[in-house]
Amino acid sequence: MYAPRRPEESILYGVVADHLEKFLARARDRERTVPRFVEREFRSFLDCGILAHGFLRVRCDHCKTERLVAFSCKGRGFCPSCGGRRMADTAAHLVDRVFPEAPVRQWVLTLPWALRYRMAYDPSLTSAVLTELVRAVASSLRRRARKRWRLAPGAQLRCGAVTFVQRFGDALNLNVHFHSLVLDGVFVPEAGDPKNGSRPRFRALPPPDDREVGLVAARIARRVAVLLKKRGLADDGDPTEVDPLFRDQPLLAALAGASVRGRIATGRRAGQTVLRFGDRIDPEDLEPRIEDALPPRCARVAGVSLHADVAVPARDRRRLERLCRYTARPPLSGERLSRLEDGRLLYRLKRRWSDGTTAIVFEPQELIEKLAALVPPPRLNLVRYHGVLAPAARRRADVVPASGQSRENSPCGSTAGQDRDRPSRARPAPTPRGPLDPDPASDRRPRRYRWQELMRRVFEIDVLRCPRCEGAMRILAQIHPPETTTAILEWLNLPSRPPPVTAAEPTELAMTDIDHDDLDPPHDAHEF
Repeated sequence: MYAPRRPEESILYGVVADHLEKFLARARDRERTVPRFVEREFRSFLDCGILAHGFLRVRCDHCKTERLVAFSCKGRGFCPSCGGRRMADTAAHLVDRVFPEAPVRQWVLTLPWALRYRMAYDPSLTSAVLTELVRAVASSLRRRARKRWRLAPGAQLRCGAVTFVQRFGDALNLNVHFHSLVLDGVFVPEAGDPKNGSRPRFRALPPPDDREVGLVAARIARRVAVLLKKRGLADDGDPTEVDPLFRDQPLLAALAGASVRGRIATGRRAGQTVLRFGDRIDPEDLEPRIEDALPPRCARVAGVSLHADVAVPARDRRRLERLCRYTARPPLSGERLSRLEDGRLLYRLKRRWSDGTTAIVFEPQELIEKLAALVPPPRLNLVRYHGVLAPAARRRADVVPASGQSRENSPCGSTAGQDRDRPSRARPAPTPRGPLDPDPASDRRPRRYRWQELMRRVFEIDVLRCPRCEGAMRILAQIHPPETTTAILEWLNLPSRPPPVTAAEPTELAMTDIDHDDLDPPHDAHEF
């Protein structure tokens, strides 16, 4: 019997297990409770990948090798494994079943700090700002298309886009921004079957220049300012009336405000900036280069930054899938987290910052509060579909890839482990189907990919391949009753109890809890 590596061995799991109860007890001691959805996210993470909470039993029919696969928490906050699985599933779904064979351009919109705080827990404001982004980009595409091909003003030009609402920055800070993958062109109606009406035909547009990106950014900044004025967020007033989060959840408001500013909200370093590690550069020497150096197709207007220089050609489906995985990635990478000798945690940045910072240093309690601010509120959709790619669009069926088309015949039929210049391999022989596997004879593919297919597509490994004889393994059953789970694990000499969670000690809370009343969230959303 083979069991995978236990998640309790990871650094992140150890930090949450040792310091979660202390964090919750400190919040209750100050009469500022942690929201229920945040606490539920942490406790679900502690159950993720633990065999004692249930597992799948898979078996190789050739050499009789078996292994156990633990259940996941399916969290949307910070779990690296569940976030990676969702990233792979979303990217595969978009490439195989949503995006047509057309060029795609990424439009990234970042907003002022105060507006990021407002949007973090206000779904209606997030949707309203995103609507202004989509309208501005679609208006630019239609205007350029009419000018380029001299189309009539009344021609129905359709656009399509998929937007990812990202809530995090590279340093685990709260940074609500948008990554919109927009079809780099428009659908022009063409004459077709009278019964079906005119069918759309895609016509690609040349890349926008810096002036066009600046016009789009200026329109977004202008419309966002009007939006804030209509909502009463641009006027100075009572913070409890303008900010319901500060009134209803003061602890969450303090955590979000400190995370947006790059500061610490609780503990002995409350109010101080996050510790940075690297070869720091003098800001006086860096300031002239920041003002002069703007990337191509990038504009900054009144605190609004818009970047549109990343594009994928029409037939490069692998690069499109990599871009989708990048925009759908989880906020935290376990490989970049390490523990220092003094017990602090070092989180390496993916790219070096302009001031020379290469890593961020956290105390364990500081990391807990940063993760708490990154948990999205319930019923907040992080992936949005627009235009002709929307689920209820009239011409969506004429645009997206056919649902019954096989992967070998689809535009994205090549898998991640197949060489581009190598001829397609022969289809392998059918493997025995387990009780949880879909019927291969059915032409209707399920919305969710099987987890072994995602592992094969992203990491080029087959988790249902036997490690001994390299044969195909199949799922025998899913075990989740506590009595059955405990009996099986004890018979296999595996841990039958979940790892212990460290309880909070009152004396330790008294020594480390320091009251700081200057951690109010930002309320100057009108100051761009």
